[in-house]
Amino acid sequence: MATSRSKNSPSTTPFYLGEDPNVEGSAQLREQHSTLTSPRDSPPSSPGMSAINPFSPPASVRSFSVDPVSAAGSTPVGNPPGIGHSDAIANFSFPEVPTRNGVSFSRRADLPRTSSYYGSRPGTGVTEGPSRTPSGIRLRESFAAPPARPMTVYSTVNTAPLKKSKRLQSTLLEDPSTLDKPWITSKDPYGRLAYFITVGIAFLGIAGSAVRCYFGYKSVPMINGNLCMVLDEEFNTDTNTVFGAGSNWFREIELGGFGNGEFEMTTDSTNNSYVQNGYLYLTPTLTSDIIGSDNLYNGYTFNLTDCTYNITNPASLPGSSTTTSNETTFDAAAYYASCGAVSNSTLGTVINPVQSARLSTKNSASIRYGRVEVSAKLPRGDWLWPAIWMLPVNNTYGAWPLSGEIDIMESRGNPASYPDQGVNYVRGSLNWGPLSFLNAVSKTFGWWTQRRSDYAQGFHTYALEWTPEFLRIYVDSRLHYMLELSFNEPFFTRGDFPTVVQNGTQDIVLQNPWVNGTNATPFDQPFYLILDLAVGGTNGWFPDNAGGKPWLDGSNTAMRDFALAQDSWYPSWGSVEDRSLVVDYVKMWQLC
Repeated sequence: MATSRSKNSPSTTPFYLGEDPNVEGSAQLREQHSTLTSPRDSPPSSPGMSAINPFSPPASVRSFSVDPVSAAGSTPVGNPPGIGHSDAIANFSFPEVPTRNGVSFSRRADLPRTSSYYGSRPGTGVTEGPSRTPSGIRLRESFAAPPARPMTVYSTVNTAPLKKSKRLQSTLLEDPSTLDKPWITSKDPYGRLAYFITVGIAFLGIAGSAVRCYFGYKSVPMINGNLCMVLDEEFNTDTNTVFGAGSNWFREIELGGFGNGEFEMTTDSTNNSYVQNGYLYLTPTLTSDIIGSDNLYNGYTFNLTDCTYNITNPASLPGSSTTTSNETTFDAAAYYASCGAVSNSTLGTVINPVQSARLSTKNSASIRYGRVEVSAKLPRGDWLWPAIWMLPVNNTYGAWPLSGEIDIMESRGNPASYPDQGVNYVRGSLNWGPLSFLNAVSKTFGWWTQRRSDYAQGFHTYALEWTPEFLRIYVDSRLHYMLELSFNEPFFTRGDFPTVVQNGTQDIVLQNPWVNGTNATPFDQPFYLILDLAVGGTNGWFPDNAGGKPWLDGSNTAMRDFALAQDSWYPSWGSVEDRSLVVDYVKMWQLC
């Protein structure tokens, strides 16, 4: 059945659900809708745009993305040649669509083409006929963002700026002119007094802090007087010059443990002490690399032909058998114990498993009051014991510790996890006492620590400042002092020693060995400097049952137990650079 396409026909307007063209007001609604949904014109297509479309299906396939109603005079895809699409529509009989429940429906063929989203064909002048843009443009437009649309059919987007509304005043607030302000008319006299009291107390606090800082600064003891350079060693020469004739350094060669039961032997080998790249190295090595592991434990005699025990004063060594002042009598037993060893598996005796170095300025430089500076990097490795310390040139008050000992720096090579202060701690102390077995070091010692690093990661300056009035030991800065001691009382009084002590079954009445000295005695005599790297020991520096210690101090086979545990401690020593005590410079000044 053919239908007429008059402008007044209901089929010429867009379809609305539930709209009856005969109902009054429907035309007005349709006019509003067409105004709100005015189409956008697509950009004009070029002549070749619709010829080839890479996204189009083959010609044998009917395109469902193209409206069956194409532009007038064009041949739709899928129609036989010679038959226009308009003719096919015109010759097609559309059935009548019934009205259901008062709701009318329009046929698809009757929908207008002028309100299409795709717009009309440019330049054709056709306004009523159907028009579509080429499929290539429509396909591209299908990937574009859709046009803005109103929130509802009957509303548009409001683009007008929002007006700032006036804030309503609270009805709970009173009128400021009616508020009572008595402090304006009459001021409280105590308020002014409270103000001045507050300001005065704050001023007194600031002034008191300044006074405290000033007197604290003035109370820090300093060296007054001139300092004369005694030793300035920066190790800029070679090894032979540093340790040659007339040099500043003397290699002490022994294996007797130096009174501490140490497990190393000190040698004059360039493997253990040498100069390289402007630094002095004290490096521990394994004795088994020279004599073999089997000889270390059994059937071997090792002699230090260059042993220096008879050159160094026996009475100056801790644990010496001589007890009288200035005693230099040759002690044969101590000499043989310090210069030779025999390995015997039955007795449990071994050759010292480690070789190291001990250097001193005994024959070249010493000071009585003054200043010492040593810049060094400490070694890293289990049971290593680096030390920078001083001993008296002469045992004026008797054998150790009666004549004193100054420890500028002592440390342990164990890691920071070691429970008894590892390589992240350095310690300074004074050793002194009225008897060889009575040492009051516990009253004069201290330490400093690195919280986020350790003293094996770089060089640090270890210093001693020493006068008749005070002694200070610090690292890097006076603020980092390990020990600061004023000589304000005699050491015998400071020690608070008992009147009688017992040595085994013998009662000994203590005598003050420094009775004729000053408050600084025994630290009022010339001292010389020692640099050494020890390993282990039985004097308690490494406490028993701490950090996996593989020996006991009281055991007769302590050194053998340590040697047998080589696989547990030697890997921690690392490279030569890591396990060495490396010294940058040494400086000594005499108070003059």
